[in-house]
Amino acid sequence: MDNSTDDPQPSRPRVGHIQFLNCLPLYWGLARTGTLLDLELTKDTPEKLSEQLVRGDLDIGPVTLVEYLRHADELVAFPDLAVGCDGPVMSCVIVSQRPLTELDGARVALGSTSRTSVRLAQLLLAERYGVAPDYFSCPPDLGTMMQEAEAAVLIGDAALRASLHDAPRLGLQVHDLGQLWKEWTGLPFVFAVWAVRRDYLAREPETVRQVHEAFLASRDLSLEEVAKVAEQAARWEAFDAELLERYFTTLDFRFAAEQLAGVREFARRTGPTTGFPADVRVELLGAL
Repeated sequence: MDNSTDDPQPSRPRVGHIQFLNCLPLYWGLARTGTLLDLELTKDTPEKLSEQLVRGDLDIGPVTLVEYLRHADELVAFPDLAVGCDGPVMSCVIVSQRPLTELDGARVALGSTSRTSVRLAQLLLAERYGVAPDYFSCPPDLGTMMQEAEAAVLIGDAALRASLHDAPRLGLQVHDLGQLWKEWTGLPFVFAVWAVRRDYLAREPETVRQVHEAFLASRDLSLEEVAKVAEQAARWEAFDAELLERYFTTLDFRFAAEQLAGVREFARRTGPTTGFPADVRVELLGAL
């Protein structure tokens, strides 16, 4: 007879893990330290993990910035832990057959449902370049996209492949969304934060603190040994170790005052049209 429902032992926290290379440094050290065994880990895309966290199927996890801002009253963000950039990001790009200023009315393929990257691309094209393209969604295959569109928005590993391998071969322009944002606002950009559900935090504050510390320790260890992380990842990825090391050190995994300023600027510019207040309150763990 299964008495697991009567087991007084607390269950392991249900934690999300994004299946993109950009999150590898946040998780690689968990295996090294043994902390991984203390977590019930769910791997998926950023969008699906965000939905699971909001729905309550995860306790702690990464959440795309747009979804975090939409549900900020239900979630508390982890300080000093995010996936972002302060300049180029390399893996969130617009690949285009013509200059961005010439995309008014042009078909632009959205190769991802990542609401944050898509919203950032739309904001930049509308407000920085003054164009209103005709957007449509499709799978992130650059060759197919370019048969139907003048430009494409890609994120994650597909964006790395497209910008480093496919776009140069096809003679296409690559525009880095992180770089475009930095030039426009002077601020870093945050694509995803790590957050805990408020109800879980109320029940398990010590577990939440330990998970936060484990992720920070994992991140720090991975960046200290970044050459080794890149070398191991290169064994099963279509990128060499040198490029992966450059990518991991280009990304900004911090979430402090400068990153918060970038989040607030994005919210101010997009909130009313994206489903959250322009002055949405970002609450950090430890600041309660």
